[in-house]
Amino acid sequence: MFGTQPPLAERMRPARLEDLAGQEHLVGKDGIIRKAIESGNVPSMILWGPPGVGKTTVANIIANEVKRPFHVLSAVSAGVKDVREIIDKARHSSRAILFIDEIHRFNKSQQDALLGAVERGTITLIGATTENPSFEVNAALLSRCQVYALKPLSADDLIGLVEKAVAQDAVLKHRSIRIDERQALLSISGGDARKLLNLVDLIAEATPGEVTITDALTMNVAQKHIALYDKSGEQHYDIISAFIKSIRGSDPNAAVYYLARMIEGGEDVKFIARRLVILASEDIGNANPTALVLATSAFQAVTLIGHPEARIILSQCATYLACSPKSNASYVAINEALGAVQQTGDLPVPLALRNAPTKLMKDLDYGKGYQYAHDFDNHFAPMEFLPAPLTGTAFYQPGRNAREEEQRAFLRNRWKEKYGY
Repeated sequence: MFGTQPPLAERMRPARLEDLAGQEHLVGKDGIIRKAIESGNVPSMILWGPPGVGKTTVANIIANEVKRPFHVLSAVSAGVKDVREIIDKARHSSRAILFIDEIHRFNKSQQDALLGAVERGTITLIGATTENPSFEVNAALLSRCQVYALKPLSADDLIGLVEKAVAQDAVLKHRSIRIDERQALLSISGGDARKLLNLVDLIAEATPGEVTITDALTMNVAQKHIALYDKSGEQHYDIISAFIKSIRGSDPNAAVYYLARMIEGGEDVKFIARRLVILASEDIGNANPTALVLATSAFQAVTLIGHPEARIILSQCATYLACSPKSNASYVAINEALGAVQQTGDLPVPLALRNAPTKLMKDLDYGKGYQYAHDFDNHFAPMEFLPAPLTGTAFYQPGRNAREEEQRAFLRNRWKEKYGY
């Protein structure tokens, strides 16, 4: 933005604790990170919090304050080789700090590569994550680190950052910029200070002369330049709804479009994968049983691989499901059965189907009359399995597709007219 200038969020990144917005519980007068810096004894740590609340900034400030060599890796692009190279360099310096952004995206072997160096004090590790480290960081590595949770920034914190940027930034302070309305800025940024400042940068760049920031101007600029997606708001539900309905409607093109909207907006890839597993059973089911197998494999692969490569796996799965024959017969069947249970209550199980582990139960005719299917031709015995009041109730109606028509024929052959197949 503005030629070769770095983004506003980077230009305004504070270098001192006093300039950090929020996080008083960590960097305030009695904050544990402030005390660690003042003592010079900074432990390895995991900084956990939502995007744009200052995790990277805190790491930079720590390195500046304690005057140690500072190395930065992104877990999205770095591997074990990169980690080992930095550890080798650190052996020749005084307790270098290694900052790893999005450390939750490191797999087990990558995290394991850090263990020895952290334990020996060769490096001081500072990891940043938006995910709960209890689930996403190895127990062995987690036990060697302190975990500090960063809190979301308040509206006052965020607007204070904007006002400071307008007044002090080397580029913006020479412009006439006034903030008349704030709601759109706050809504679009979603508490992410980086996103907020870069949005202000976009507005200033897109508006010649004097700039009066209103909600209408903010929305207009944002819609032209960024993919609007609020992970915790209404759009979160609208986009995932459109995604699922596109797959259900057998439109792979719309499916990958809404998938791209979610990925671009920073949606949790495991959330998307979970929804695909549900859809594979709810909307495809026995019309193509392989769909559930693929969706489950996709979820496992996404969990293992993480962002950004997970997008490829999700795209493969979404397009496959969109192109599969559809059936909600299993979904309807369980809902019908649940309705019957709620309406009829705890109907007694037919005696022939009851377990009879004791003599008393056998004397009460538990299990009497049960016909072991494998003792009969075609491994089938036409006995009654439902409680008497529900005899002949067909909860499951196979869909009108090739695979389920085979099921319909199978059931019709076995049960004749009993269930109306």
